[in-house]
Amino acid sequence: MQAVAMSAGETDPFALAERAAERLVALPPGRRLVALAGPPAAGKSTVSAALSARLAELGHGAVVVPMDGFHLDNRILVERGLLDRKGAPETFDADGFVHAIARAAAGETLVFPVFDRSRDIAIAGAGFLPADTGFVLVEGNYLVLDDAPWTRLGDYWDLTIWIDAETGTLRRRLVDRWLAEGLSPDAAIARAEGNDMRNVELLRRRSRDCDMVLMQA
Repeated sequence: MQAVAMSAGETDPFALAERAAERLVALPPGRRLVALAGPPAAGKSTVSAALSARLAELGHGAVVVPMDGFHLDNRILVERGLLDRKGAPETFDADGFVHAIARAAAGETLVFPVFDRSRDIAIAGAGFLPADTGFVLVEGNYLVLDDAPWTRLGDYWDLTIWIDAETGTLRRRLVDRWLAEGLSPDAAIARAEGNDMRNVELLRRRSRDCDMVLMQA
């Protein structure tokens, strides 16, 4: 990514959420869609949850809509020879996700899938976005990716936030994530280096500039 409109130097997720909330509450009234994008293990889910809580403290309704619910099922990935690339752009139902975001931007009530990492599956109908929600916090890797069909999402964002961390921090978190899933140390390193870090490189090379950049520790 190149130039940005704003950068935050804090590293605590609650401090980052506080900085982002200042920008969000200054947006025009109505339903506002906020993209929280960035590489895997950068802390998008943590910051999104903290931001939702902070907006609630300020009297604003907010719902987090994670992109991960649109993971293709492992059976489909096996059929397509993509299981070892799970998490790459082609392993998501991108068109279905774009359609859901278009509905959210139109102010509709939305029922959406949520990814269960412990079972490695998406759960249909697990998330709910009421029609009267003011802030829709959409978090995911590819929200500002400059490749079709992800580029269509740009029509719907009222604010874009890039969440990132140092490369070494991402690598360490990704290895720890796979260790927690029961992989051996060698397998965890291979999974992080062979798949996840490839996605990190793609994101940093092909993502469009955002309105804010927030760096996690």
